[in-house]
Amino acid sequence: MNIFTYAKHGRQILGMNSRNLEFIAPLNKRAGKRVADNKLIAKRVLEESGIPTPKTYHVITSLREARSLNPDEFPKSFVLKPNRGFGGSGILVAYTRRANGAWLDNDLREIFWEDIQTHSQDILDGRFGAVDVPDIAFFEERLSADRIFKPFAYRGVPDIRVIVYNRVPIMAMLRLPTPESHGRANLHLGGIGVGIEIETGMTTCAIQYGKVISSAFFSNITIPIWDELLAIAIRAQEATSLGFAGIDIVLSRQRGPVVLEVNARPGLSIQCANLTGLKERLMRVAGLPVDSHERGIHLSKSLFGGQRETKVKGTINGMSIVKVTETVYLKHKDDTQKVVPVKAKIDSGARSSSIDYDLASSVGYGDVVRYIKQFNLDAPMTEKEARELAHRIKQDIQFHPEIKEIKVVLSATGVTLRVTVPLLFELKGKRIETDVNLISREHLTYDMIIGRRDLGGFLIKPREKQ
Repeated sequence: MNIFTYAKHGRQILGMNSRNLEFIAPLNKRAGKRVADNKLIAKRVLEESGIPTPKTYHVITSLREARSLNPDEFPKSFVLKPNRGFGGSGILVAYTRRANGAWLDNDLREIFWEDIQTHSQDILDGRFGAVDVPDIAFFEERLSADRIFKPFAYRGVPDIRVIVYNRVPIMAMLRLPTPESHGRANLHLGGIGVGIEIETGMTTCAIQYGKVISSAFFSNITIPIWDELLAIAIRAQEATSLGFAGIDIVLSRQRGPVVLEVNARPGLSIQCANLTGLKERLMRVAGLPVDSHERGIHLSKSLFGGQRETKVKGTINGMSIVKVTETVYLKHKDDTQKVVPVKAKIDSGARSSSIDYDLASSVGYGDVVRYIKQFNLDAPMTEKEARELAHRIKQDIQFHPEIKEIKVVLSATGVTLRVTVPLLFELKGKRIETDVNLISREHLTYDMIIGRRDLGGFLIKPREKQ
């Protein structure tokens, strides 16, 4: 079974000749291809545009430089890459340094400093490039993937490939490392490609070695902060001056979305993973005026969203279905690249959303939490005491501008005082900006509840009987 089973007309499928002649040749000028083909230049160009990339530790242009490095100055994990490597070849991942001085690779084999220097020499000799010319080696940060991918990825780091054309995301897939690919996400090495529904960020069909495989395990994964990933892909296309590009993005556990690589000649197997041809989509976007990232994302979702709704679980009439408990992704208030995942309870009985003190501290509200804890807001109090305390806190609010509101809440259980702060989080790929209550939930199961005010556009699936 392959894509040709699903394509009614051959014009839907983008072949290599058509890709090269109709899209790469006229749209990807020499300057843009020069940037994309040189990883170090691409990193610099992206960083100058404010787009996050893996940190570069060392750049090696000669064997003498390689021999001058001190292994004790390296972090516990890193990646060694050729600057002009082709198809993922020549990449050496080292992590978990042991007492004997060796690191482990993706196959859990020991690699010593001498092995790393030998590999550096192979890179410098041009062994891993598309053409047999001397190359540059560089050491960079080893990223840790978001925990949502842990059950699906074998040892390595999965990435998300987004095809962008004319500032519009055309198609996307999740690339997963496997034992066959030795922990690498490259499909031609044996990695798994999983199509992503462009409107929702939800995975659909899976392929390996160009053939559709049983995809039940890999389908219905909701990619976090989906719109942000699409926006970064568009920005990367713009920064590198490519008209037609494949952008590889890692959703890092510590840093959020990080651009791993920009491809001026992206592969075509993404069509198989999505059971849809690229060419028809590209032709629908050609010549459209796109003056902003928001416009590009809107066009992408309008033109290419909803076409597989009957095959993708999790939506009804465009509304996302949520279970009684869902994993949500909280943004740090000061560092939007930092994302904190948490298991939350969906509670339509509560009007507002609430988060625990410790969770609030982890997203940047530590000072506020320390301030309000001194008042013991969870202790029983009368309405008069609550209003007096609220007045006192309001007088101090100038010292804590993060506090949005102090409110006295009357309920059947008594009188409580609630302090609210702004929060940005993502549920099922939807970004939600809201104000949440800070309360102690240390004796409760969930560190966060999501109230009905933040559940617009969602349908709640009741808990199934055991």
